Amino acid sequence: MLNKISKFKFFLISLYILLSILYFSEEVSAQMKIELPKPRIGGGLSLSEALNKRESWRNFTPQVLKLEEISQILWSAGGKRLDAISGATRVYPSAGATYPLEIYLVVGKNGIEGLGEGIYLYLWQGHALEKISARDVRKNLANACLGQSFIREAPISLAILAEYEKTTLHYGQRGIQYVHMEVGSISQNLHLVCEELGLGTVIVGAFSDSAVKRVLGLPDNLTPLAIMPIGYKR
Repeated sequence: MLNKISKFKFFLISLYILLSILYFSEEVSAQMKIELPKPRIGGGLSLSEALNKRESWRNFTPQVLKLEEISQILWSAGGKRLDAISGATRVYPSAGATYPLEIYLVVGKNGIEGLGEGIYLYLWQGHALEKISARDVRKNLANACLGQSFIREAPISLAILAEYEKTTLHYGQRGIQYVHMEVGSISQNLHLVCEELGLGTVIVGAFSDSAVKRVLGLPDNLTPLAIMPIGYKR
């Protein structure tokens, strides 16, 4: 009888500890998420004006970016359509609506007003950021990109990453091409929104995959495909 009571007490204590850990994990996770301002539609340059102004830019000032600008940039990169109700509801096309791409935001010290330096994952479903690291890794990222110093100087960079299996499970090896097509859609969106906001950017593909993965702390299933530094033009 005593043995049964002891086992029951042990079960209750174990259950209490498990629930406490889960509750604490959810609290920490919530604290690490940063809600972004709602993106706007309308205003600014027309599409034809933005297309005509689009250029690759590699010379940035240290001017701090506003969180509203970051919100607009990230939404343009891979956010949810503001009028979406069902179906394929994001701002760029994806083969079979598989959406294999993830966006990491790299922020330098004093890079964004009201947001600390570090590495953030863009959570497109809720238009929010999840903080992954509190380190300013711009110098290391520039080194991983074969020493391209403008990446270190830009206040922020976006890393476009692929989980190929999301698409290749449906389309086989042909899916690899579809993933690369989507990177083109996102990078053009970013060029255009940067022109609208008076910012500059460039798409960088010259880097060591393994070095970028180490700098960003990427899981094995994510492959870096492009880096896009962003800032005010010098």
